[in-house]
Amino acid sequence: MSERTERTKSLIKSIADADAAERQASGRSDIPVGTSGNPSTQVLTVANVITFCRLALTIVFLFLFATGSNRAAALVCYVVAAATDFLDGQVARRTQTVSWLGKIMDPIMDRVLLFTGVLGLLIVGELPLWVPVFVIGRDVYLAVGGLILQRYRRRPIDVAYVGKAATALLMFGFCDLLLGLPVIPGLGLVDAVWLPGLNDQASALGILFVYAGVICSLITAVVYTAEGVRIVRSRHDGEDGAK
Repeated sequence: MSERTERTKSLIKSIADADAAERQASGRSDIPVGTSGNPSTQVLTVANVITFCRLALTIVFLFLFATGSNRAAALVCYVVAAATDFLDGQVARRTQTVSWLGKIMDPIMDRVLLFTGVLGLLIVGELPLWVPVFVIGRDVYLAVGGLILQRYRRRPIDVAYVGKAATALLMFGFCDLLLGLPVIPGLGLVDAVWLPGLNDQASALGILFVYAGVICSLITAVVYTAEGVRIVRSRHDGEDGAK
């Protein structure tokens, strides 16, 4: 049981930061503990508390927004949660309290924040169903692909700039849709009911940023898939050459 637990811990560390995990496992890390290159095993740090507060705020936001209890309060919760995305990382680095838990939770919280915004808009009928299906489905696809690639290379695929652009566009678009301002008339470019803003239906300006984010997300999935296939093929070619 302990061996399986240790393997699980090693896998999680490798996913969070393969280079740091390898240095720690081999005892080659001469970087101070608590820095990005040598995370600690601490759990109760100021940065981690901020991260968990973000989680609590997103849950409160989704409840208030979906039930229509208080849209203004819901938006405040969402904005504060989004704003502290930058804060916890800065606190961890400046106080030298970077931890494995923080490295794992930070990207997870980014997706949780994104998904709760999407689900909230879907529940109140301000976002077509295909957008959350695509956004969540793409992330699940990439997560599964990343786990499969762990068999061939411990270090995750480097983050593509188009992926960062996709996240920024989606976050801005969803935040604007949550605010609901400014409202623009439908552009009338298409006659599809599932494309508000591009058809004759008026929508918040943010929907156009969401569409741009979806396009960038699709490009990101293609780029990561191509890189994953290249890694697998190079590994197989290396094994064939060694025979």
